[in-house]
Amino acid sequence: MAVSERVRPLDARRPRRADAARNFDALVEAGREVFAEEGSAASLEDIARRAGVGIGTLYRNFPTRDDLVETLYIREVEALADAADDVSGLEPWEAFAAWLDRFVQYVGTKHALLDSLNRESTVLGECRAIMFEAGEPLLVRAQKAGKVDPDVTISDVVRLVSGVAAVSSYEDEAQRKRVLNLAIRGIRI
Repeated sequence: MAVSERVRPLDARRPRRADAARNFDALVEAGREVFAEEGSAASLEDIARRAGVGIGTLYRNFPTRDDLVETLYIREVEALADAADDVSGLEPWEAFAAWLDRFVQYVGTKHALLDSLNRESTVLGECRAIMFEAGEPLLVRAQKAGKVDPDVTISDVVRLVSGVAAVSSYEDEAQRKRVLNLAIRGIRI
């Protein structure tokens, strides 16, 4: 099922009133930026200030830190699922490889958020399902085209690519891409 065909968790959290929706969007964007810069130590006051709203507006939208972190996490997962839709018109292997490259970017963001997220959150399981549903059709298509080992599962691929993405000491973006390409060549036929 494409993400656009489901009720999107972020949309369900977003207020309907136009001014409240603008504040919500500004807080989500500011939160993404501040967590990317500062990691799990990100200050909620800094997020509100960067969004151009008061701390009360932040707490009205996100009563707890976990509420904000979950929303940011959902946003990243939805972007990953949308990326699967965006690349689906490419040739099977190219589409799958492009999605995996986007997945590595997602994992980098995910680490800062997961450090801040309550591990008991049901959102994690829902997001994992969205990721797998987005990537699996690309994997299956590449397998049917004879480009990927038929024994490989989406779970295998997610673990493999997560390991590549977890390394924080790449010299530069080019090295990260080389290492990713080395890893995914292992599943290619």
